[in-house]
Amino acid sequence: MAEQNKPLAGAGHYRIETGTPVSLMAAVGTLIVVALLAALPLFAGRDLLENMIFVLYMLALAQCWNLLAGYTGLVSVGQQAFVGLGGYILFALTLIAGIDPLVAIILAGAISALFALPTALIVFRLRGAYFAIGTWVVAEVYRLSFAQFRQLGGGTGTSLGPDITNAVFAIDRVKSLLDVRTPAARDIISYWAALALAVGTTLLVYLILRSRRGLALGAIRDSEEAAASVGIDNARVKLAVYVIAAAVTGMIGALIYLQKARISPDAAFSVLDWTAYVIFIVVIGGIGTIEGPILGTLIFYLMQNYLASYGAVYLILLGVLAILVMLFAPKGLWGYLSQSYGLELLPIRRRLVWKKDQ
Repeated sequence: MAEQNKPLAGAGHYRIETGTPVSLMAAVGTLIVVALLAALPLFAGRDLLENMIFVLYMLALAQCWNLLAGYTGLVSVGQQAFVGLGGYILFALTLIAGIDPLVAIILAGAISALFALPTALIVFRLRGAYFAIGTWVVAEVYRLSFAQFRQLGGGTGTSLGPDITNAVFAIDRVKSLLDVRTPAARDIISYWAALALAVGTTLLVYLILRSRRGLALGAIRDSEEAAASVGIDNARVKLAVYVIAAAVTGMIGALIYLQKARISPDAAFSVLDWTAYVIFIVVIGGIGTIEGPILGTLIFYLMQNYLASYGAVYLILLGVLAILVMLFAPKGLWGYLSQSYGLELLPIRRRLVWKKDQ
């Protein structure tokens, strides 16, 4: 009887796996990097923190746009609508309602999600290039609308006074713990908020793509007709992703303009700063990958930091790099590395693996 219960030689079973030994090591490495980044204010100066804030919020914006375009096929050139919306909501809540700026950032995300619902009803009637142009037009409508609010400075914009920027939650505790002045403490809190948004956005995208909804997104991106034929509610899935991206983008916009402490319609709804650069980051890094926006953000920061002083030459170099990547590495630099060397630090593809019984 004991021999009958032994598994046959070569017997086994199939199982679905996503992770790999490399991804496990990458996860451990990521935790270490995040811990080091969280501790950065303990030994870094204000200049480095301000640069890191820029890197982190651009990364978060890139992950949001990549979720829309790279995984859902919603190529938007109007995400500046929610950056500006989040920034103006922050100013309204702090200047008019007297709400703490950190609380206002969270509320800006929730209100941006509410605004995304009627916006989606308009732009989702469009397809392809018409959808892209439609999102841009909606962003322009937002810009012109907020330019009419005199309480928020109208067309010239307005600023946050020290009584607001220096009253951020826990600023006194940070000052006493790290023995820094008020401006430095404010930058530290903004840095931690940016780090939380960047890490949280990347983790959120990863969890969405690992879920059943992630499979639906890939199906919709490849063929909406085929996705509908297997029972996927295309409209509901796309709406959910659009609202999530709007909420996160609104929070990022609120943080950006809390850090800048000044807002105007032209700056808040700038297609160059908040959409064109983000598209550049995703395209050169690798659209449709989580690692791509991370690599693209680092490249964009280095180019801007060392080449921006050259003026128009800097913009020409950005364009040349984007063209070269699209010609010789259509899947982006990370896509090229992944395809050439089999690298997957944050794998989302499911693999059917044969496991031999012991």
